Formats: sequence, C-alpha cells, structure tokens
Amino acid sequence: MEFSRRSFLGGLGAASAATLLAKSPAQAAPQGIDPDSYASLIDLTKCDGCPGQEMPECVSACRQANAHKFPEPDPDMLKPYWPQPFYEDWSNQRDVQSRLTPYNWIFVQRIKVEHEGETVEVSVPRRCMHCDNPPCAKLCPFGIKHKHPEGMVTIDPFLCFGGAKCRTVCPWDIPQRQAGVGIYTYLDPLPAGGGVMFKCDLCKDRLDRGEQPACIPACPRDAMTLGTRTEIDRMADELAQKYQGYIYGKKENGGTPTLYVSKVPFEKLQQGLMAQPQEKGGLVQLHNPQNMLERNEGWARLAMTAPVLGAITAFATSLAKGKSKGAATKANEDSKQGGQ
Repeated sequence: MEFSRRSFLGGLGAASAATLLAKSPAQAAPQGIDPDSYASLIDLTKCDGCPGQEMPECVSACRQANAHKFPEPDPDMLKPYWPQPFYEDWSNQRDVQSRLTPYNWIFVQRIKVEHEGETVEVSVPRRCMHCDNPPCAKLCPFGIKHKHPEGMVTIDPFLCFGGAKCRTVCPWDIPQRQAGVGIYTYLDPLPAGGGVMFKCDLCKDRLDRGEQPACIPACPRDAMTLGTRTEIDRMADELAQKYQGYIYGKKENGGTPTLYVSKVPFEKLQQGLMAQPQEKGGLVQLHNPQNMLERNEGWARLAMTAPVLGAITAFATSLAKGKSKGAATKANEDSKQGGQ
C-alpha cells in the first residue's frame, strides 16, 4: 500500500508517541531544518549487535535492499590513480562487514569499556550521519552530492568522478570509493577521476515509496526508529532523561538528524574505540568534530565556489569528450579513405 511521506511519518509518530511522547513538551527543530524532514534514533541500550549471527540483521537488510546500487567495475578500467601507484577496488572483498565499503553501507562497532565498575560491551551501528550542514556536499567540486530537504545526503553515481574530496572533509570518513566504474572511465586515458563514491542514502528510494530504510524494521530489538526531526529530537531527549544517559549527533559536526542515545558517555566509548586494534582506513570515530564550514572561513568560501568549479570541470570534460570523439571520427574517415 502506498501512502504519502507525511502520512507515514504521522502514523509512525503517533505510534511512538503512545509510549514515549505523550507528555513531552513542544520542541522545535533546529533553525533552518524542516521539522517534518526525516531523522533517525539509534538506542544503544537496545542494540546487541545480533550475537551468534553471521551478520547483524541491519547489515543484511541494507545489503539486500541496496544490492542493485552496488558497483560492477570494468576489470579493464581498474588502473592506478596517476601519478599515484594504487587504486581502490573492493569488488573482490564484498563480504567485508567490519567496516564501511562500497558494498557495505552500515556496520556494527563493538566497544568494550569500564563503566560504573563493570566491563560492558556496547554495539554501535554506524552509517552516514546525513549532516545538517554537510561539508561533503558543499565542497564536492562537481556538485553531485545533495542535501535533500527530506534530510538525507545522497551521491549521484552517474556523475561522480570519485575524487574522494567528500571523504577527506567528512569527519567520520563515511564515503567509500570503488574504481573501474563511473563517468571517469569515459575519459580514459586522461588522468581524471578515480571511480565513484558510495555510502548510505537512507534508502531514499524506499522512503519515496513510503517505506522505512531497510535497516530500521530489520532490527529484532527495535533499536532504530525513524520519525520527523521534531519527534526524534524529542524522543532522544526523553530517552536520555529516562536512562540518565547521553546523546550523540545532535551537536556534532554542527548537528545531524542521526541521533544515538547511550547509558555510557560517548567520550568513554570513543576512548574504548581508539584503544582497540583498528583496520587501516576503516575507523569511524565517536568524537566531537566541529563543522569545518563553520570554523574555517577558507573552506566556507570554497563551498561557495564549488559549484563554479564543477561547472568549469563539466565544461572541460565536455570539450575533452568532444575532442576525443572528433579525433576518433577523423581516424575512422582516414582509415576508410586509406582502404579505398
């Protein structure tokens, strides 16, 4: 059955409000944020990482729902990023679930910490935070990352060159690159681009159909909740007060619509995370980053010029493709004349 986004969120909000929000005071969404935009809450007191299972249910559901979006690289285009001697290829490591990859858009961290005299393990599902003021989208030189009014941040895989600037400016290193796919392959052998960047898009296609992101209903412990921004902010405050706990995501990087609630302070979880062995390039921290667009005037100016740079790049690309096509046509004509 299809229904509108507003009716879906309204129904969801009504159900959750029955137990948590009935007596909550009115609370406004952050300034500049649509109070009806999507937001999600992850209750770390409920998530147990699906112990004993080959793969957490949220991870499995994400993979199944988004399999049609995963990259299928051309083996002939898996070439080093000139002048660098390497390229990023995850196509032979699709089973990796211990970190984010182009084929794994959510994973579960397991962090052991000492808290209130006991050793506790906290399971933390990690994916894109879909920031309110996303540096990844505003600093993309090609302008192909978008912050939608509905709340999610998405990448256009058909226009992404895979330059990985979005990963550089993301405080959580979320986007992951796959070589051998994307528009840059049409420019070969020009040293432009490096593939396509991939990450969680909050299952935008499912939301457009009136369905929840796949990871949320798959959780057997109902640790994840989708709602409006106003509702989720209010629920997080209610739960934090109930648990005498803590919230992560409301202020980090200037604010996000992805909120975590925990009984263990996030500073302690970050310390526990950093004390564990880390897979190279796979660390997704629980720190408290400040948004670089707010702290650095230079980055803010670059964000304003990024669309211009993107237009210039697109124009140059168009010229390169036209030149390449013209050369190919001329070579074909010369070949025909030579054969006569």
